[in-house]
Amino acid sequence: MKHLNLWESRAGDVLVLSFDASFTSTAAIEDELEGFFEILETHAGEWMPEVVEGKHGRRYSRAAVWQSLKEARGARTATIGFYRVQRPALDMTIRLRFSTSPPELSVSICIDSLSSFGESARCVRLVEMMRAWALRYPASYAMAHSMADDQLSGAPQYGRDDETTLRDGFDQFYEVSWLNIFGPKLVETVGRERVLSTPAHRVEELPNGSVLLVLRPTAADFASDEARMAQARAHVHLRPDLDFDTVLRTLHERSAALAPVEPRFHPDLAALLSRMVDRVAISERQRKIAELNAFQPPEPEEWLPAALPSDVASPAQVHSGYVDLTEGLVAALHPQVPSIFDATPESLTDLDFYFWRENFPERYKRDLIDSHTATALGAYLGGILVKRLGGTWISRQNPEESQVRVGQRVWLPFLRARRYMESRQSLLTHSLTQFFREAERHRS
Repeated sequence: MKHLNLWESRAGDVLVLSFDASFTSTAAIEDELEGFFEILETHAGEWMPEVVEGKHGRRYSRAAVWQSLKEARGARTATIGFYRVQRPALDMTIRLRFSTSPPELSVSICIDSLSSFGESARCVRLVEMMRAWALRYPASYAMAHSMADDQLSGAPQYGRDDETTLRDGFDQFYEVSWLNIFGPKLVETVGRERVLSTPAHRVEELPNGSVLLVLRPTAADFASDEARMAQARAHVHLRPDLDFDTVLRTLHERSAALAPVEPRFHPDLAALLSRMVDRVAISERQRKIAELNAFQPPEPEEWLPAALPSDVASPAQVHSGYVDLTEGLVAALHPQVPSIFDATPESLTDLDFYFWRENFPERYKRDLIDSHTATALGAYLGGILVKRLGGTWISRQNPEESQVRVGQRVWLPFLRARRYMESRQSLLTHSLTQFFREAERHRS
């Protein structure tokens, strides 16, 4: 069943929620989790899941959840996902681990978008949902916060290796998020009185010994000066060994790193660079935008003011070879780049992005790239100049000297393709898209 993909063109921050708890092993799994989904359905509101997916996607219902869990259950674990078909997009995962004693329930939720949690009523519903879960399922740790800021904090490793992180979990106050539920073991380690006296918007001791802590009324303003001050005060209160000024300065640095940067990309490459931004972690996107704003590719040099005369005996035969190369490229790449069939400027941008995303020049064998891929790309690129700009092939025995006449210039697509495939960086400095746009500007 089709659903929205939260991570496609994810330009803004999202709210991330995690909940780690235990559950009873004696009850049937349906009986044990009935309360979990009842609480979810009561409080989720506009982000309520619409699709549940184990081995197959189904429209959300309790029966669909039980069927998906049955399909996904192994000897030790079961994992199912939840999504939406309408906005807001959602990516939610439930993992059950049966090999531990007691069994573990792990929930991760990402909701589009964080800005919608500037509304107080929505935040209250989320807090009450987490509270109800924690009352029903003993939680070791739970949180909700900005995904971008969570990434900058170093979560979940906080400087530890993976083995240590898996073993110890959230065993001390590495960070204080917007919403927190601290399990009884962590609370007792630090001191219950200290935890309950934390300066925050809401601090509540739950009957099972956990403590619910909410820093501020809403989640969306986490990077404001007031929110950072509250976060620093709470963190240093829980960790007296930390220096307040150092903690606050680090939080302000994180806010600065997340401050929006207006994209001002080179016009020829704006579509490509925007897609590159979408590939980096949310916490790194503003820095990446600033970096790509400063990127100015050199003007294409693969052209001549006057044509070299053709030195081949049968231009038609050579042109037929170009067609064969193009068809081979299309056959090889169309599953990854469907628009390659269209032979348009947009197809070139899709190819630029594909090769950059795959780090093609540095992952694949150099002899294959030089002998086949670059040559086929040259034929494809030249063919687009012919088809879309009314160009004319002038073939040479040396392919890198083969030209396409467009207007008053002749262009060298094979030479461009060879330079393009030299490295990952050259995919940008010698992009196919920019080469086409430059030729287009000199069409008349």
